[in-house]
Amino acid sequence: MKEVKKNSPKAWILATRPKTLAASSVPVIVATALAAHFGQFNLIPASLCLAFALLAQIASNFCNDYFDFIKGSDDEDRLGPERAVASGWIDPGKLLYGMFGVIVIACALGLGLVYYGGWEMILVGVICVVSLVAYTAGPWPLAYHGLGDLFVLVFFGFVAAVFTFYLQTQTFHYLAFITGAVIGLGAVNILIINNLRDINTDIKSNKRTTIVIFGKAFGKWGYLLNGIIVCLLCLFFIDESVWAAFLPFLYLIPHYKTWKTMVAIDHGKELNVLIGKTSRNLLILGSLLSIGLLV
Repeated sequence: MKEVKKNSPKAWILATRPKTLAASSVPVIVATALAAHFGQFNLIPASLCLAFALLAQIASNFCNDYFDFIKGSDDEDRLGPERAVASGWIDPGKLLYGMFGVIVIACALGLGLVYYGGWEMILVGVICVVSLVAYTAGPWPLAYHGLGDLFVLVFFGFVAAVFTFYLQTQTFHYLAFITGAVIGLGAVNILIINNLRDINTDIKSNKRTTIVIFGKAFGKWGYLLNGIIVCLLCLFFIDESVWAAFLPFLYLIPHYKTWKTMVAIDHGKELNVLIGKTSRNLLILGSLLSIGLLV
């Protein structure tokens, strides 16, 4: 990569890790398509949910960047894409202030959701913010104790999808939970690539991811199985839309190709290319399901 000027706009953009942002945007988009399927699309809460989700993930990425550096997970042996603090692009203190700034903006926008969902939305927002910080920070960081995958499934799956749907329809529908499971499991695969690549450095820094705990085979087969499960879950949509039930099965084509590449590469820095491809696959999955719901 070309030299990045310290504390420059480019450095901040790279720190957001744009290739991973599908994890927060796709569940909101698909849940909005589900609301539209039921004739209850509402632009304002949908837009606020999308903005909050994106900003929350960016804040989480800033937090991970800072605390992984502080804890020693990002050192000279790091194999993943360059991180802002470890690479010297952004001063640690400035990135920490940036994280809090993004959280403040996200919460300010999130307050607009109180009008649509009641004061309970404040509690939901607080839980989201505390959890994103607790992912790598605090006395018992989730990512360091094998809970990273569950965190992604819950917050980039169920929470994002279910509440996006609720804020537009005022109902909790079982298909919103299915949507959360589908997109959440797809997003977990982004984390699997990261953790598979970093298994050796994670062991060294005592970061106990599920792949450190259960081994590389768990990650490889888990990646493939997640893709199969999400397509089978889409069959729950069959009573509402045959297209939504079967169109997502086309996702298995790029998913299987990416998995085959992952197995062939096996380990090391070369796995980095699959982060973008897995994120792309998630976008494909979300697009196919959304189209199916809107046809």
